[in-house]
Amino acid sequence: MSTFRERLARLSPPQAVRLLGPRGRELLRAGGKFPVDLESQVRLTGEKLRVELPGAVATVAAAPRGFRLWCTACPGRCEHLGAALCLVLEEKVALGLAAEPMPAPELEEGAKPLTDEELVARALADREERGRTEPMEVRPADAGTPWTDYAVTSSASGKTYRVALRGTQRGDSYCSCPDFRKNTLGTCKHVLRVLAEAESRHPPAALRKPWVPDGLAVHLAYGEDLELRLLIPPGLDRAAAVIAKPIQGRAIRDPKDLLMRIRRLEARGHEVTVYPDAQEYLAEALSRARLQAVAAEIRRDPASHPLRTALLKTPLLPYQLDGIAFAAGAGRAILADDMGLGKTIQGIGTAELLAREAGVSRVLVVCPASLKAQWAAEVERFSDRSVQVVLGSAPERAAQYRGPAFFTVVNYEQVLRDLKEVEAAPWDLIVLDEGQRIKNWEAKTSRVIKALRSRFALVLSGTPLENRLDDLFSVVEFIDDRRLGPAFRFFHRHRVTDERGKVLGYKNLDDLRGKLAPVLLRRTRAQVMKELPPRTTEVRRIPPTAEQLEIHDGQQRTISSIVRKKFLTEMDLLRLQKALLLCRMAANSTFLVDKQPPGYSSKLAELDQLLGDLLAEDGRKIVLFSEWTTMLGLVEPLLAKRGAAYVRLDGSVPQAKRQGLVKRFQADPETKLFLTTNAGSTGLNLQAADTVVNVDLPWNPAVLEQRIARAHRMGQKRPVQVYLLVTQDTLEEGLLGTLAAKHDLALAALDPESEVTEVDFRSGIEELKKRLEVLVGGKPPAPVDESQRRQVEDELERLRRKDKVAEAGGRLLGAAAAFLGEVLGRGPGSGEAEKLAAAVSTRLGECLVPTDDGRVELRLTLPEPAALEGLARSLAQLFSPRE
Repeated sequence: MSTFRERLARLSPPQAVRLLGPRGRELLRAGGKFPVDLESQVRLTGEKLRVELPGAVATVAAAPRGFRLWCTACPGRCEHLGAALCLVLEEKVALGLAAEPMPAPELEEGAKPLTDEELVARALADREERGRTEPMEVRPADAGTPWTDYAVTSSASGKTYRVALRGTQRGDSYCSCPDFRKNTLGTCKHVLRVLAEAESRHPPAALRKPWVPDGLAVHLAYGEDLELRLLIPPGLDRAAAVIAKPIQGRAIRDPKDLLMRIRRLEARGHEVTVYPDAQEYLAEALSRARLQAVAAEIRRDPASHPLRTALLKTPLLPYQLDGIAFAAGAGRAILADDMGLGKTIQGIGTAELLAREAGVSRVLVVCPASLKAQWAAEVERFSDRSVQVVLGSAPERAAQYRGPAFFTVVNYEQVLRDLKEVEAAPWDLIVLDEGQRIKNWEAKTSRVIKALRSRFALVLSGTPLENRLDDLFSVVEFIDDRRLGPAFRFFHRHRVTDERGKVLGYKNLDDLRGKLAPVLLRRTRAQVMKELPPRTTEVRRIPPTAEQLEIHDGQQRTISSIVRKKFLTEMDLLRLQKALLLCRMAANSTFLVDKQPPGYSSKLAELDQLLGDLLAEDGRKIVLFSEWTTMLGLVEPLLAKRGAAYVRLDGSVPQAKRQGLVKRFQADPETKLFLTTNAGSTGLNLQAADTVVNVDLPWNPAVLEQRIARAHRMGQKRPVQVYLLVTQDTLEEGLLGTLAAKHDLALAALDPESEVTEVDFRSGIEELKKRLEVLVGGKPPAPVDESQRRQVEDELERLRRKDKVAEAGGRLLGAAAAFLGEVLGRGPGSGEAEKLAAAVSTRLGECLVPTDDGRVELRLTLPEPAALEGLARSLAQLFSPRE
C-alpha cells in the first residue's frame, strides 16, 4: 500500500475534523447529505482521492506531512470536502484501504474436528478473556448485595448494558447486550466481568447465599432455545400456588394461558412483574399468532382472495399476494425471489397488510442510493400511503426521520451518517432492499444495520447467497439473530474444512433449509413462468479479427503462465487482474486496450447489423449493456448514422438525473435505445423494452440476470428477446459456462425442494486457478520457435532421404546381381556351386525384414565403415563401361 493510502487507512474522526478547520465537526456531519456511489463517483489513485458530487469535485491528495484538500466549487473548507472525508471514514473496506474483518478465531476449525463441548469451552474462554481485559465501568444498583442489577459501560463502544446478576452458574443471570441474546451460552463478557467484580467485593458467604425472588416475575431464559419462565417467591399462598405452580420450572409455550394466569394472580392481589425483554417477546408471540392465522387464510387460495385486487391500487399476481402473506405471517422474513418478480411491490404490500392487521404506521426503507427515487415512485404508484425520501442537510434529514410519513426512504450510507437520528425514531417495520449489502457479517455497515430495532422486518434480495454461507448467515441475523444460532455453532455445523481451517465446502444443508423455511421464501422464474411473458435467448458467436486475437492471446499466455505457478504473489494477482481485463476488452475492440483509432472489432460490425435489423421493426425498444463506457462511446456512432434516438446512463450520470432518463425511455416512442453500463443493471424498471442486447458478458452470472430482469419482469406485456454477443476463441466463451458453483450453493441452501445436503468446492487461490484454467481453455498457442522448427524439419528431411537411398540401394543390388548373372552366364552350374548359392540365399534370407508397407528390407552389419567403400568400388567397377 502506498504512503498516501496508508495515511488514508489510518485517518481518524478527530484528524478529519482538524483537516476541515474550525467548523470541522459541522462540515463532516453536513457532508452526509450527499449520496455517493462508490463505483461511479469515486476515483482513488496512488496519490489522490477524487469524489464527484453535485456541482463540485472534492479532492484529497498527498502532502509532505499529511493531506491537501481542495474543492472545485468552494474557495475554502466546505461540506463537499466533509463528504469526501466522511466517505473515507465509513468505507475503508470498500475503498481497499482496509481488509474485511476476518472471522474470529472461534469460527475456524482446527486439524481435528471439535466437539460441541470443546466449542462451548472455547467460546466461554474467549468471553472470559475479553471480560477481564476490556475496559468497562461497572455500577451496581445496590452495593450491599452481589445479587442486584448493574449498569456496565464499555469504554471501547460507549454502549451501556443492564446486567441482572442472579447466581454464579450459566443461565442464572441476564445481560441486555446483543451477544447475550444470541450466543446461547447463558452468559457474556459483561456478566463474567460483573461476576468477577462481585467475587472481589463480597465475602464467599454472600455469594453462596442464593438469590431469592421477592415476587412473581416472568423472564426470558437465554439457553439454546429462547423460553419464557415464571419465577415464584417462597411463601406463596396456596390459592396463588395452585395458579402458578403448574408452569413453574419449565418453558411456557402458550402465551394466552400465561396471560390468563397473570390476570388471575393479579385479581388475588399478587403483582406479577414482566421483565422488558419478556414483555417484548410475549407481545410478539401474541401478535405473530394472530398474523399467522390471517396469513394462513390468505395463502390457502391467494388467486381467489379479495385482497389480491383490494390490498393495493393495482391487482397482485397470486404468487405476489402469497409472498406478502408469508412475510406478514412470519413478522420478520426474507423474500428471495429471482430478479424481476416484483419484490418491491411485495414489500409495499407487506407494509400495507401489517398496517391493517398490526397497526404499523412507520416504515423505514433502506436501499442503495440509486433506488431511492424508484421506491418513492413505486409507493405512489401502488398505494395511497405517504412517502419521504431523506435528502438535504443534517438538520433537514433529522427532521425527516421524525416526520409523519408512512414510508421513509434512506440509503445505506445515510444510515451510518445519521445513526443517532435513525435509532431514535420509532420504526414499526424496517425493509432492506438489496439486502445482500449486509452480507459481510462483520463489516461496519452490517453491524450498524443489524442493530436497528423494529417489531417487524423484511429483507428483499434476489441474491442473499452469492458465494458463501457466511453471506446468508449475516442476512438472516438481521431478521432473527437466534434463527441460525451463534456463529461458532453455525459454521462448525455447516462448514467442511481442511486441516488448516480452509473452507472446502458445506454440509448439513437439509438442516439449514429446515431452519430457514419459516422465515425465507424464494420463488424462481421457472416456478412462476406461466405468469411471465416468454423470454428467448440468442447467443451470437463472432469470429475475432487477427488484431483482436493478437492482443487477446498475448494476455492469455500471461494468465496461463501465472496460473501454472505453484505460489502466487500479490504482484502475480495484480498482473492476473490486468491480463484478464485486457482479454475481455480485446474481445470487444482493440481500441479499448490501446486507444489507437480506428480500432479493430468484429463485434461492432456484428452489432451494427443487428441494430439495423432491430430498429427496422416497428415498436422495438432496446436496452443495450456494456461493461465499459468506452464501448458505449463506440456504439453511439452506429446509432447516429441511423438517426436513432437514445438515452445513455453510466456512472457519470448523477443519481438525480437517472430517473428522468428512465421516464424518457419509457414514455417517448421515438427513443428506441437505453445504453447503459452495469450502473443500470439494478433497480431500474424498463418494461418498455422488449429486447436486451449484452455487448459483453459480466463476470458474475447474477449480474447478467440483473441486466435481463430490467425488461423481463412483472409488468412486461410482450415477449423479451435477449442477445448475448460472444467473441469466439476468447475468454468470453469461457464466461458462458463458468462460475456455476455459486448457483449450485444458492439453490442447495435456499430451494426447499432441493435434496442436496452437501456442496464441495475448493476455495482460495487453488479454486481461482482452476476456474481460470476453465476460462482460458488450457494453454494458449505460443509464438513459433523458428530455429527449433527448422531443426526438426531438417531431421525429417534426412530421414526421408535415408529411406529413398535404402530403396535405391536395394534396386542397385538387385541390378548388380542380375548383371553378374548375365556376365557369368546362367548355364548349369556344378553341384558345389548350387550348394554354395543355396547356403548364401539362406543366410541372406535371415537378414530380410518385412516393412509396414509390404516391402522387404535387407539389413547387413558391416565390420567397419571402410567395408562400405570397398563394396561401392566393386559395384562401380561392375557397372563402369569396359575399355
